Amino acid sequence: MNPTDMFTEVLELDASDPLARFRGRFQLRTGLIYLDGNSLGALPKATPGRIAEVVAQEWGEGLITSWLGAEWSTAPARIGDKLAVLLGANPGEIISTDSTSVNIFKALTAALSLRPDRSTILSEQTNFPTDVYMMQGIEAFSDGRVKALTVAPEQVIDALDESVAVLLLTQVHYKSGRVRDMAEITRRAHDVGALVVWDLSHSAGAIDVDLNGANADFAIGCGYKFLNGGPGAPAYLFAAKRHQTATPVLSGWFGHARPFSFEEDYDPAPGIDRFLCGTPPVLGLAALETGVDLLLEANMADVRRKSLRLGDLFMQLMEPLCDRYGFSLVSERDPAARGSQVAYAHPQGYQIVQALKEYDVVADFRAPDVLRFGLTPLYLRYRDIVATVERLTEVCALEAWNKPEYQRRAAVT
Repeated sequence: MNPTDMFTEVLELDASDPLARFRGRFQLRTGLIYLDGNSLGALPKATPGRIAEVVAQEWGEGLITSWLGAEWSTAPARIGDKLAVLLGANPGEIISTDSTSVNIFKALTAALSLRPDRSTILSEQTNFPTDVYMMQGIEAFSDGRVKALTVAPEQVIDALDESVAVLLLTQVHYKSGRVRDMAEITRRAHDVGALVVWDLSHSAGAIDVDLNGANADFAIGCGYKFLNGGPGAPAYLFAAKRHQTATPVLSGWFGHARPFSFEEDYDPAPGIDRFLCGTPPVLGLAALETGVDLLLEANMADVRRKSLRLGDLFMQLMEPLCDRYGFSLVSERDPAARGSQVAYAHPQGYQIVQALKEYDVVADFRAPDVLRFGLTPLYLRYRDIVATVERLTEVCALEAWNKPEYQRRAAVT
């Protein structure tokens, strides 16, 4: 396809895009192409006003009465029920609370408590590090009574046996974007009596998720990627109703059945509330709720359809660069197996990502050599994909990545 035909095609795609109206709901600098929404979502324009309202009115005027008057105390459950709509769960099965890492710990230990005769936590090698670190921390704290085991990704199913208490997997892999079959893997785990904790950090708001349709046990995820909840946004935890008898190891006062009775002994709250721990982070929850509300306005089928079309276009345009400049596709070509990102490996991956910033393209890098391009359908246009590959071509042709300042890895990549 010649450049003129390509330009005409993408303009037509943008003109007919049912999600085009959402782009104006985000704060994006003119000229910027933001391909890192799978790491930190863009700022919804409604968020600053909502935060200002919480600070000036609910906190400034209402003060402590806002725990009831402004419904601060029920925000974790309220937002959890909204997330349930996106994730195929029932009301009362998701709570918005704490960080992803803390929720992994809570979910894993809850699953272990439901399988007291088993001792292994299983995951795959190359999983996101914090997931495995939490497994290793539990193993160390248990003085080896619990074993943290990781195997090659293709060996996960074969490693499931009667010793495995819980399998921890990420539905959409953070580097490659590979999508795991949640329903099939959960079924295989249940066949040997194991439970499953799913990490949905790169799934929620990006692909269709049906937790109850897959008979999922537990799930966790962050709020700052496709949910656009802001840096450090509160995470969330899903526990199927049948597992809400588990007593969390992190037994904080907000998870107590009667937190304001100030009783000496812990009595877990009924239902999902027992997975709360400390005081809810009100400001963070307010920002997260704004992002979730915005996403709920969109049709997830449209979001997924556009995500895949953006990815297909990106891969099509990248083929000449793979041949000419040595990029290697890491992501899956099969749409059903690909999340909302496209990733390539390149020996100068880090330097190229840095150089792209000077061309007003923000992507990200994951060691050792992966360039990740996040596809966020609510605010990304088809023409942005064409422009990105054009600018990337120029970076490579001019070797704009070959600058001394790009040779030193920053602390955050």
